[in-house]
Amino acid sequence: MSILDIFKKSRAFEETQKIAKSKRYYQGAIANRLTSDWFTTNLSADNILRWALYRLRARTRDLERNNDYARKFLREVEQNVVGHNGVKLQCQATTKYKNLPDSDKNTEVEQAWAQWGKMAGVDGSNFRDICKLAMRRVAVDGEVLIRIIKGYDNPFNFGLQILESDLLDEKLYQDLPNGNSIVMGVEKDTYGKPVAYWLFDRYPYDLNTQGVKHIRVPADEMIHLFMRERPTQTRGIPWFVSAIIKLRMLGAYEEAELVGARIGSAKMGFFTQSLEGAEYTGDKEENGEIISEVEPGILEKLPPGVDFKPFNPSSPNTQFENFNKALLRGISSGIGGAYNTIANDYESVNYSSLRASELEVREFWKDIQEWFISNFLDRVYNEWLPFAILSNQVSISYTDINRFTNVEWQARRWGWVDPLKDAQGKVLELDNGLTTRTQILAEQGIDFEDLLKQMAEEKALAEKYGIDLSLLMSKKITPPPINQEAQGGINGEAGTDQSQEPNNQNGN
Repeated sequence: MSILDIFKKSRAFEETQKIAKSKRYYQGAIANRLTSDWFTTNLSADNILRWALYRLRARTRDLERNNDYARKFLREVEQNVVGHNGVKLQCQATTKYKNLPDSDKNTEVEQAWAQWGKMAGVDGSNFRDICKLAMRRVAVDGEVLIRIIKGYDNPFNFGLQILESDLLDEKLYQDLPNGNSIVMGVEKDTYGKPVAYWLFDRYPYDLNTQGVKHIRVPADEMIHLFMRERPTQTRGIPWFVSAIIKLRMLGAYEEAELVGARIGSAKMGFFTQSLEGAEYTGDKEENGEIISEVEPGILEKLPPGVDFKPFNPSSPNTQFENFNKALLRGISSGIGGAYNTIANDYESVNYSSLRASELEVREFWKDIQEWFISNFLDRVYNEWLPFAILSNQVSISYTDINRFTNVEWQARRWGWVDPLKDAQGKVLELDNGLTTRTQILAEQGIDFEDLLKQMAEEKALAEKYGIDLSLLMSKKITPPPINQEAQGGINGEAGTDQSQEPNNQNGN
């Protein structure tokens, strides 16, 4: 048997053949010295999370407490998803026969919802704060639990209790006699639909955990809020998951540079003395060490054989800023925020680049808003409405309830960096039939019907005091024309001065 025949029967030849085949199909599947440290798994999402979730939550919570950039992103989550006014309810019920807006009843429902929102939490918190806290916990912990308390002691007999995700035991797996199975504390039917949640009866990581037991809460009493990344995923993943190590290392690196800079600014040094040198006769500490304080304009003569060695650490490093920016760009991409806002860095942006960045990040926040509305707000409202009717907080017949499940949610919207150009662009779209007043106002977080009511109230109030608003309205301020050639052309790339941006009707 030849050497070639022996080689063809060896394991090395089989591995060579596998590598050759993988090269013909997917380069990413190649196993060689460059990918030998790339350890991967095809376990289910639950099996991976089962062992990793506890540590991921602990680490992201540490970042939440101690990392500047993590805290900034979490503030952005609260501000951009919920906002300072919360997400407003807009009831869209129509009359039974003429299919016109049932304005009076819609207003009554909206006012009742706002009134309940002031007492929504069983711990005394209002609904806006519950929403902000829920979004914060989803970002940090990957998930949050909100228990629906039916029959709670308030005028609506309805309340919410927000719970730590730690109460849901991720280590609990069990097959039940009825065919259901408990996966990471969530009881599912044969189709994978949650039917109940098995919670610890008290927080499992406090000092005294003796006697902790599970309680079963039906799924119709619980909202388990998390963003799913895989079809069979049962528990949520912290949003910082791909940036945890970088955030931790960057924080430690900045601390080291800060300490180094502080030491360097002190201009420390050391006295050295040769064996044949004379004894130092100046001031000394009690332990015999030379007193070495530095004062302005002070010079001291050292005895023969004594020398001074300065200690001048070069911190911060000259590449610190660029390195810091590179890391923060990767971190921002991982968690979904905008680099400029997370890093508070606007020194190199112009109108065009800022607009492109803002448009992209606003689409991200809109997507999160829609997820939050469909998975949380719609559920809470549909659970709340029957209790509001039965408790006589709204004068609606229970048989009429379906008409009032047609609602819209007005989430926070954002102004633009150049409101004049934005307004001119909207007017142009409106004049050409490309949009409506309702759509324009909705983008600003304003309800068209509410605006009309306010305008009517303003007119009535002005008439009461004898003020002609039409005279005030006629005094319009016309902006001066902008010389596009002087501003660097239609794309505004001539400079970074935002006061010299082009007069582009589309806001580009």
